[in-house]
Amino acid sequence: MARIAIVYYSSTGHHYALGRAVEEGARAEGAETRLRKVRELAPDAAIDSRPGWRENLEATSHVEEATLADLEWADGFVFGTPTRFGLPSAQLKQFLDQTGGLWAQGKLQDKPVSMFCGAGNPHGGQEATLLTLATVFYHWGSVIVPMGYTDPSLKPAGGNPYGVSFTASKDGLPAETAEAGRYLGRRIARYADALATARGRIQGRG
Repeated sequence: MARIAIVYYSSTGHHYALGRAVEEGARAEGAETRLRKVRELAPDAAIDSRPGWRENLEATSHVEEATLADLEWADGFVFGTPTRFGLPSAQLKQFLDQTGGLWAQGKLQDKPVSMFCGAGNPHGGQEATLLTLATVFYHWGSVIVPMGYTDPSLKPAGGNPYGVSFTASKDGLPAETAEAGRYLGRRIARYADALATARGRIQGRG
């Protein structure tokens, strides 16, 4: 059974909803999952200046904060972030910046990883954010698992080959995006299972 860590940042709830969809997909493949949010860094004044931000923080207070132990535990990763001027959010980046110790020990390498993100408009930097985020995983030596056009659910969700992405709406996460997220979860779980099995065989050779 593969173990999948889904680590995200969400200010108004869209990325939390997509993270849950990814988790549903991974569990459908038999994976054990940990859905984790990264720590909020924004000051109260910023949080209270935007509708929905405070409400989302309170509504997701039950979600555990991500730790490095979650990454060490996992056989595969999925990371989610809103785009901030074409870059990952500071909150997710701050968490990733703490992974140097695991990286140095080789505990992040050879594990599959994929990504999701959203923005406030169709050309708000989703692809740039995903490609920038992928740079971290090249350094880790992880196996990046892109979406490509590997399933019919992806085109209705926007057809982003780099990862699942969406345009934020006051009506919540689009159903098409949630379906693509479930596919992402199934896909990463299959890769994680295969690679974990291969690592076990290699390590067992002595």
